[in-house]
Amino acid sequence: MRLTESDRDSTLSVSLDSVPEAGPSHAPLSSNGHNGVASKSNGFSVPYTNGSSKAPAHEELDGHVSERRRSSVARVSLPGRTLYDDSYVDREEFVRLVIQSLRDVGYTESAATLEAESGYIMETPEVAEFRRCILDASWESAETALMRLGVTEGEGLWEARFLIAKQKYLEYLEAGKTTAALSVLRNELAPLNPELDHLHALSSLMMCSDPTDLRNQVGWDGAGGTSRRRLLMDLQRHIPSSVMIPQRRFATLLEQARAYQQSRCLYHNVPLRNQSYSLYTDHQCDRDAFPRVTTAVLSVHEDEVWNLEWSHNGRYLATASRDRTAIIWRVEFDKDPRSRVYSPEFTLRDHEYPVGCISWSLDDSILLTASEHRITLWNARTGLRVRTLEQHTDVVTALSWLPDGSGFISGGLDRKIILWDADGKPRDTWQRTPIRVTDLMVSPDFTRLVAVGMYDVPSIPPAAGVGAGAQDAGAGGAGASARVSETRIIIYDLATKQPESMIRLEGELTSVKISQDSQYALINRASENGPPAEIQLLDLSTEQVVRKYTGHSQSKHVIRSCFGGVEGNFILSGSEDGNVYIWHRETGALLEVLSGHGEGSVNSVAWNPVNERMFASCSDDKTVRIWEAPPPDTLPAGVSSSSLAAVETDARERNGEREPDTGKGKGKGRWDADTSASGSSSSLASMTAGAGGGSSLSADVASGYGIGSTTALF
Repeated sequence: MRLTESDRDSTLSVSLDSVPEAGPSHAPLSSNGHNGVASKSNGFSVPYTNGSSKAPAHEELDGHVSERRRSSVARVSLPGRTLYDDSYVDREEFVRLVIQSLRDVGYTESAATLEAESGYIMETPEVAEFRRCILDASWESAETALMRLGVTEGEGLWEARFLIAKQKYLEYLEAGKTTAALSVLRNELAPLNPELDHLHALSSLMMCSDPTDLRNQVGWDGAGGTSRRRLLMDLQRHIPSSVMIPQRRFATLLEQARAYQQSRCLYHNVPLRNQSYSLYTDHQCDRDAFPRVTTAVLSVHEDEVWNLEWSHNGRYLATASRDRTAIIWRVEFDKDPRSRVYSPEFTLRDHEYPVGCISWSLDDSILLTASEHRITLWNARTGLRVRTLEQHTDVVTALSWLPDGSGFISGGLDRKIILWDADGKPRDTWQRTPIRVTDLMVSPDFTRLVAVGMYDVPSIPPAAGVGAGAQDAGAGGAGASARVSETRIIIYDLATKQPESMIRLEGELTSVKISQDSQYALINRASENGPPAEIQLLDLSTEQVVRKYTGHSQSKHVIRSCFGGVEGNFILSGSEDGNVYIWHRETGALLEVLSGHGEGSVNSVAWNPVNERMFASCSDDKTVRIWEAPPPDTLPAGVSSSSLAAVETDARERNGEREPDTGKGKGKGRWDADTSASGSSSSLASMTAGAGGGSSLSADVASGYGIGSTTALF
């Protein structure tokens, strides 16, 4: 858009809106923050300069300052149309965006100089006139000005007219001009034939008792707020972007570049509030800052550790074990790993059976534990038992608190799903579910309950080609010849308790987690007598599997995975090979295979909800491990952080501290009433002996960790 002689007397580089949100450009009325105090009223402000000129900013409103500046700046004519010879970027578009950005931050003189030197103008006088009509509430002229900008027909013009008339109607109501508002409703809004419900909602606003009531009902901040600027933004969607550049367009492009670089950074684990982003270099997170080294081993449990979960404040870790106890650990995650203390705050012992499930209340005051068919409520601040619930008749496999903390939901192999009050009183129950629930979770947006489990269906006669391996033993082995078992995902509407959909998957499903945006479910699928083990990311809206994560081992045991890191960028899982696996969520790339646990399965993992660089894992080896990025100055010379866990494992093996893989974890065989497969793993050998072998690491690292102790690595 070239500068012409007719533009010299116009306000082509002037915007009456001094607030960045108000539109694509900002007049000399803006400030870059160095001086001046604006008196704002719906986008208007007292004129002032950007701090570099003594001339009053309002002198530019008549075009004289711009004309003098342009007459003193030589126009530069460059060949071609692109920014560089080898570039595809259009020079005019680039320069106009630079002009807009300069105005956005308050450099209005520089913007005007660039207009004069380049010969490009950011916008025409018609655009400035349209903006003035909207911000100055010149409603009669606004539609005419809009049509001059190319919005002349179709849905765009209809919606633009409706938005302008609606703003006009609301402002009349706010000002107490009921007659004028009624005229707009009848003569301008109704003839546009909006949806009847919408029209009725608008007409009901005439009953508002005062302007405050009106603003609250509409969610609108009035003529003196930002409503006109927001209207301008909404109208701008219907104007060609080459005519009226979208607001802060350069900043939008930079944000898109940042988001793209972040998506390509496999180890991205930096909060948006972090100041490490720079326009000078491409963003890339350092792998050495990623949590992949054991900084502590918690060795108090006397048998396999089956489950664990962080408190919401990240300061406590609850663990559940086959030794019939649950432990609440205090973790000083905000201290340096070398001085951090990990202490068992409470050991919860009043369980008759092994503990398989745990869940923290929203305020972290209550911890739920499940032991066979019993649910126990514990006061997490005193360690005392509050109540034991026995409404289930078979193993309770899942506990999930409601997002508002008002209660929790339990599910079990008895096909029951029960809703409880926060104090443990039964509130409601689902009808008998078609699946034997193996896990469930409530979505953070409070709309869905996702349950996974085994669905019994009549078996197909052997003549049809179904082998005996597909038949389910059923409870106690009864009915093995009559039914087969499939695994299903059921998505319930939480309000109505009715199933929205039922999805069949091959393999056994052992856990489900839902993303913070409530859009995705993460589901572990075991591989016993079926396809290879994998973790599936299910889009709950489309009911399609959008990503699969493979490489780990799961066939006999219950393995629980989770989302982790900043914005849930990673998928974390245990494995029957004793390792912890981490994948990049978006690409599915396997990033890390972390060794360190002893023989047996790593049963569950949990990422700290507050410290993005800490997670925990638990294993059949009776231990819980805390994983972090090591402080750089603690690494011995020539030893990388990724080698620490491997050296520790090698040290144990050299001392003969190796066991056969007999641990069952929370054996999913029990879900099929396979009592022959529920035996315990043998005790883990003592790891208190020195490592020997001339390890170059410290004695604490090269040796094992004493049973019944908590040992920090650094």
